[in-house]
Amino acid sequence: MEKGSVEVFSPATVANVVCGFDVLGFALDGPFDKMVIRKIAKKGVAIINKDDYNLPTEPAKNVIGGALLALLKEVPEEIGFEVESTKLIKPGSGIGSSAASAAGSVVGANQLLNNRFSKEELIHFAMCGEEVASGSKHADNIAPCIYGGIILIRSSSPLDIISIPAPPLFVTILHPQIEVKTADSRGILKKQILLKDAVTQWGNVAGLVAGFMKNDYELIGRSLVDVIVEPIRSILIPCFDELKNKSLAAGAIGGGISGSGPSVFMLSKNEATAKDVEKAMIAVYQKSGVDFHTHVTTISNQGVRIK
Repeated sequence: MEKGSVEVFSPATVANVVCGFDVLGFALDGPFDKMVIRKIAKKGVAIINKDDYNLPTEPAKNVIGGALLALLKEVPEEIGFEVESTKLIKPGSGIGSSAASAAGSVVGANQLLNNRFSKEELIHFAMCGEEVASGSKHADNIAPCIYGGIILIRSSSPLDIISIPAPPLFVTILHPQIEVKTADSRGILKKQILLKDAVTQWGNVAGLVAGFMKNDYELIGRSLVDVIVEPIRSILIPCFDELKNKSLAAGAIGGGISGSGPSVFMLSKNEATAKDVEKAMIAVYQKSGVDFHTHVTTISNQGVRIK
């Protein structure tokens, strides 16, 4: 790689983690988006797409542009960035495609600026990219993409990011080849919820965090229950209930919708079980008439990597 440029590998992520809507997320060991980022001698952002998704190249309409324009507001020098983007995480897949673009671009740019910005500052910039994609600034994909591991966003304003230790966990993902836009998926959610449902959800979020920290797989499984968002969003995902039930029968600890969907994730204690869960998922979707992809991976303790 020539001087003045970096090659960036930005991981997929799972957000919400069932009950932790907008406050929990974790990084995956794959797939990754790839970017080459170069400094240029004028203010602004130039985007070159090296894939077939036909994403906008106008910076204000592109996740990469939104994130880098926010960063450049804090850079007094007369410089900008050119980004060659190769998306291997399909847009609209529900495994943090927009976050990978936003987070990867600002981490790479920061490297070219001799790491002048902190990780928390980079999250703020990247959230401006997420706003381009979904209409809202949320960090539950961005933070794990940058930090790696399992992340709790205790607060978005002011930003309060907490890394959560956890036992080894394998992740099986089924990605139906349909698109569920984050903005649309957020739009169907109820604006008000019952207090009893909120109390149940708080208990599950607390139980899930405690389960991770105590290495208690059974507690993790009991806590992977969402009574607020999943019942609504699951109607957008073909065969969701059967997919979840068959995965649990195959040995999964638990799981649910990844981000805003349509991908579905399941956690398992070991790789063999994760592959059994994959077989169960495939059996369900082979009868559905919907094309799909599957991944078996792990939670990665490393976020964006720079080569």
